[in-house]
Amino acid sequence: MVGAAPAFAQDDPTFCPNRPSLGSSACITAPGHVQLELSALDWQRDDNSDEREDTILAGDFEARFGVAKATELQLSWAPVGRVRTRDKATGMIDTTTGIGDIRLGLRQNFRNPDGKGLSFGAEPFVTLPVGRDPVGAGDWGAGIVLPVTYEVSEKIQLSFTGEGDAAVDDDGDGRHLAYSGIVGVGYSLTETVTATAELFVLRDDDPTGHHTETATAGSVAWQPRKNLQLHMLAVAGLNHDTPDVRVVSGGAVLF
Repeated sequence: MVGAAPAFAQDDPTFCPNRPSLGSSACITAPGHVQLELSALDWQRDDNSDEREDTILAGDFEARFGVAKATELQLSWAPVGRVRTRDKATGMIDTTTGIGDIRLGLRQNFRNPDGKGLSFGAEPFVTLPVGRDPVGAGDWGAGIVLPVTYEVSEKIQLSFTGEGDAAVDDDGDGRHLAYSGIVGVGYSLTETVTATAELFVLRDDDPTGHHTETATAGSVAWQPRKNLQLHMLAVAGLNHDTPDVRVVSGGAVLF
């Protein structure tokens, strides 16, 4: 999560969910602990002159395993996905259900693994093509995430997340370059509630058509307990190549 974590006891294990932010952090799950981040519902709409496409993911999760003070392993998967497409000219509706690909990642922190002060790291990852169209990409992919966060004060945290991918081609065969940047600012409204605002830019050089996506996002996270978080995210596309709107609800828990 981009915003600073609530102030619980100093000896509590670090609890720093990535979600609901679009960006990432270099904060590491405490060694010997597992952090589970789950989306109860993830809905996205992409509306253009020809058709409207609604994508729904349910149960999308990321499990983060603390293996050392500055290292964690990650496993992500979307077990259920549904895409509904309506042709505006004919009114015909096509609905397809599938499962997503598996993402395996390793986050290595280089400064302040608890996310305090200036914190940064690197997160290489691979995606395994276990999913089915239209949720799965159809081939393997890989990339690296470079997160940086800086606590300006106890209430304000700035962030930048850079990413470079060998992304799967739209036709599901082969890879191409895609890269993105996310800037964000998190503000602690209270000791347990944090709000985050972000700006996202993506350049995708897919062979079928190069394009640039831009979006803005706002999220709110509430930590009622030291090891539990509930959150909401809303994303709005800023140009024609970006999906129009996305809304996510979910939570995170530390074991």
